Amino acid sequence: MTKRSRSGRLAPADDLFAARKRRPVPHEFVLEALAPLGPVTRPLFGCVAVYVEEKIVLALRDKPEPSPDNGVWLATTAEHHAALRPEFPSMRSIEVLGAAVTGWQVLPADAPDFEEAALRACALIRAGDPRIGKVPGERRTRGAAAAGGARAAAARKAGTVAARKPGTVAAKKPGNAAAKKRS
Repeated sequence: MTKRSRSGRLAPADDLFAARKRRPVPHEFVLEALAPLGPVTRPLFGCVAVYVEEKIVLALRDKPEPSPDNGVWLATTAEHHAALRPEFPSMRSIEVLGAAVTGWQVLPADAPDFEEAALRACALIRAGDPRIGKVPGERRTRGAAAAGGARAAAARKAGTVAARKPGTVAAKKPGNAAAKKRS
């Protein structure tokens, strides 16, 4: 509903500027189990990523439509899958990530031992188990990525060898005498 301000103009409705309501965190009992470690959450592709210190350890997913990938996603690596399977018999690859083996595995919410398995994963994280959690790679800003791509494209067009990082030795043209003197 719009309101008239003192000047007589229409003021925007309050609900337009109200803060967006956050969806509840799915499987909140997981955060309670990790509370002694001070977990931090961030959005991650429609899920909630859970970080402990610098590591991403879990992602919590509970989409409204039925999905076999709802549950607790474990951040691990392919070499740890076999070692984790005895601890988590219902653990499997995540379907939405495709057929290729990835570091992410899911403890499905529809598994009969879901809560028990999720709490077992939290206990391993609290104990510092190296099989769960990974430090995310550095992020490149869009501007840096675009600049790097433009720089490489210009170097290919000019027939030069482009430097990998900004601020390093300038690109050299093959057969350029000035470039040979510098190197």
